[in-house]
Amino acid sequence: MGNEPENMNAAEQPASKVPEVTLIFWIMKIAATTLGETGGDTVTMTLSLGYLVGTLIFFSLLVILVVLQIAAKKFHPVLYWATIVASTTAGTVLADFADRSLGVGYAGGSSILLVCLMIVLAAWYWSLGSISVATVATPRAEAFYWTAITFSQTLGTAVGDWIADDTGLGYVGGALLFAAALAVLVGVYYWTNISRVFLFWAAFILTRPLGATVGDFLDKPVSDGGLALSRPMASAVIGAFIIACLLILPQRAGQHPATSERAS
Repeated sequence: MGNEPENMNAAEQPASKVPEVTLIFWIMKIAATTLGETGGDTVTMTLSLGYLVGTLIFFSLLVILVVLQIAAKKFHPVLYWATIVASTTAGTVLADFADRSLGVGYAGGSSILLVCLMIVLAAWYWSLGSISVATVATPRAEAFYWTAITFSQTLGTAVGDWIADDTGLGYVGGALLFAAALAVLVGVYYWTNISRVFLFWAAFILTRPLGATVGDFLDKPVSDGGLALSRPMASAVIGAFIIACLLILPQRAGQHPATSERAS
């Protein structure tokens, strides 16, 4: 069951529905996660709609975009990154709801979300035999992929808040810590043979708290260690940057699943 794509000829296999993982991918991922933080805070705090209403709004938008993404016949950069932004924004309000409204705190919320992510990844591997993004080419794989993405975004938000608020590092210190952790992963990628699948998911999770702490640094009050910028304005600037990347920087779908599996 987990090897169905490998049993087909290359011409018969469905095309990958996610982008090639390059430097451009990670630049846009960090920008998207920062937008998720400022955009989520804009709705829940600036507009005073609260975490529950914000969660319902962004989760509904996420579900709609995931359905469109799965229904699409090929990789569409705008649709893909719109879904990523929706997942990261939903992750922001979901994490805030778990951490604060449920009263479990940052550590409790992070622990719960980590368990949820591990369960999704385990179910994905058990069902399809791989959690590599190179295999995201069927509706079932995409459903697992976007569920894992959403939990990883939510976990990253909770961890970012935990490090920035509870450890005393603040937003700048938290951002530097996560940037350093990502630099370590880059070194591991180039100088070791550790599983690329593991490194992808580790990096994907860590880019979320990096974006969260950068977003908080931009819009939180000066008294809390932030720059006190307008949340809507910060969101608009980051959104414009993402749009510019989509227009200027070329992106293509990831490698064909069979090709990727043989290369690994």
